[in-house]
Amino acid sequence: MDLEAYCLQTATAARRASSALATLPTEVKDRWLAASADALLENVDRIIQANSLDLAAAAGYGLTDAAIDRLVLNQSGIEAIAQSLREIAALRDPVGQSIEGWVRPNGLEIRKVRVPLGVVFFIYESRPNVTVDAAAICVKSGNAVILRGGKEAMHSSKVLVDIITEVGSQSGIPAGAVQLVSTTDRSAVGQFLKMNELIDVAIPRGGKGLIERVMQEARMPVIKHYDGNCHVYVDASADLEMAVKIVVNSKCQRLGVCNTCESLLVHRSVATTILPAIATALTKAGIELRGDRATCSLIPNAVLGTEQDWSTEYLGPIISICVVESLDAAIEHINRYGSHHTDAIVTENLQAARQFQLAVDSSAVMVNASTRFNDGGQFGLGAEIGISTDKFHARGPCGLSELTTYKYLVTGSGQVRQ
Repeated sequence: MDLEAYCLQTATAARRASSALATLPTEVKDRWLAASADALLENVDRIIQANSLDLAAAAGYGLTDAAIDRLVLNQSGIEAIAQSLREIAALRDPVGQSIEGWVRPNGLEIRKVRVPLGVVFFIYESRPNVTVDAAAICVKSGNAVILRGGKEAMHSSKVLVDIITEVGSQSGIPAGAVQLVSTTDRSAVGQFLKMNELIDVAIPRGGKGLIERVMQEARMPVIKHYDGNCHVYVDASADLEMAVKIVVNSKCQRLGVCNTCESLLVHRSVATTILPAIATALTKAGIELRGDRATCSLIPNAVLGTEQDWSTEYLGPIISICVVESLDAAIEHINRYGSHHTDAIVTENLQAARQFQLAVDSSAVMVNASTRFNDGGQFGLGAEIGISTDKFHARGPCGLSELTTYKYLVTGSGQVRQ
């Protein structure tokens, strides 16, 4: 079968499955999730063996240490995936939820209810755990999903999908509900992105190049996030101990993820007291400091940064630092150079906190908390399919509700329009 025919067959099967999934009872979906969790734990050796093939090839793909870390599947990682499935099963099914309702003067009853998007084409890079998370939240929210993972995790993703679809066939999940694209040919992505009559939404999760390609080629709506250039701003009234703790956690808790702090802003009035303490803690953690002239005058080991540094997502042990004159200057800097992902303020001033949250244009704005909390699980949403920096139709962590749209259900008793 040629590539075009393969892609058409896959998308057609997904469309057929989506019709059945839209009305599938919650208990069927939850039974599949629980059984899949059990099956993953029963097949740990099988999964680790497949993962070892991906790890053996990782160096040949030029993966960074952070990328290899995201690729690894071990006993604890598989247990975490299984636990995620159980957590998704415990979440409320969004399908059929009533968003609002009212009765018109003529007696018409109108309800606005959640319904699935339909077919999701999900393109992502070497994250095998994401394979299962995406499948789970798509099916739980009544959607069929076509998974196009990176070639770096192909063996791992295949065994994971094989296991959960084997369980699905025994649990009442329609065939075609979860499909992994079996070819690594990059042109397959282009084929799927043309199929707007069969695929309802594309969701790219990966590097900027991947997302830009999807945006250029997709004929269907795209839910995306670009760079994760997240900021922590230390305000004039910040508590020193809290500031150090939040900055270090935001930057160092995990380097290669999109909600990591890449840029630090410090109010000039506290720069001489707070910035050296933060810089010492970051340096101790192995972080390179790239600062403006004010920063470099206070921190001997800081390297003078460039305009490009203020907007860079490093995904590694580097942070940019600027000293700002005011809260307004911090907000202006973030809205200019940031990626509208996650930004935080450390302050004891309630008015400053409120102004920051209102004025910073990002999917999540934190007060006295780490940027690392912008995450579906941490927000209580369960697993997510990504963190969107869009404003339409979803923003922030995309969980079950974000994979639905709505329709109006209107009930009358014989009314006709005059």
